[in-house]
This record gives sequence, C-alpha cells and structure tokens, in this order.
Amino acid sequence: MNDTAVLRDLLDRWKAAVDAHRPEQVAACFTEDAIFQGLHPYTVGRTGIAEYYASQPPGMTAAYRVLETRRLTDDLLLGYLDVDFAFPDRPTLTVNLGVLLRRSPDGWSIAHYQVSLLP
Repeated sequence: MNDTAVLRDLLDRWKAAVDAHRPEQVAACFTEDAIFQGLHPYTVGRTGIAEYYASQPPGMTAAYRVLETRRLTDDLLLGYLDVDFAFPDRPTLTVNLGVLLRRSPDGWSIAHYQVSLLP
C-alpha cells in the first residue's frame, strides 16, 4: 500500500468515528501514548482524546484533503492535510492538520496530531 493509501485508510476510520460522534472509536485510531493538540490545550493518551471528541457538538463532521506525505522510516509516516469541520449551527471551520502515524504489529495508528487554524 502506498503512503497516501495508508494515510487515507486510517483517516477514513477517524472521519467515520468523528462523523458518527463516537469518541471512543475516534480515540482507538490513536496510539496509547499519542500527543494530541486540537484547538484546546494538548493532551496525551486515548482518554484525553476521547474526552476532547465527546465535547464536540453532535452533528459535527470532518472532510479532509491530503496535501503531503513523507515516509520518515518504515514504521513512521508524516501526513499534512486540510480538514473542514462542519457544524449544523455555525460556519465550517477549516484547519491544517499534521499527523504522525506509527506502525505496530496491530497496524497503523496516529502517534501525534496537531491542528492549526488557517490565516
């Protein structure tokens, strides 16, 4: 599988869980020790990630576009994306997203996630 396909496979699972408002399933896309920086103070680990997504409003959806990938090692893949978070009651929020995926015997997971707002 090429790098973009690896990234899309994992982010499609992330997106499906975000769109369904299933915080525990979102968190399952991450490593146990993932560093997570959304638009609130950062957290480390799946518990904090699940809490972050549980606090998001029902009806929020995510649409992403892969901009770049870089294979750092056989087991590390960097992805850079645009993501549109749409809400039922307010304008869509467009952000940049950087992710670092790590491969383990169980497959690929997000080890680092950092959002930044577009100017």
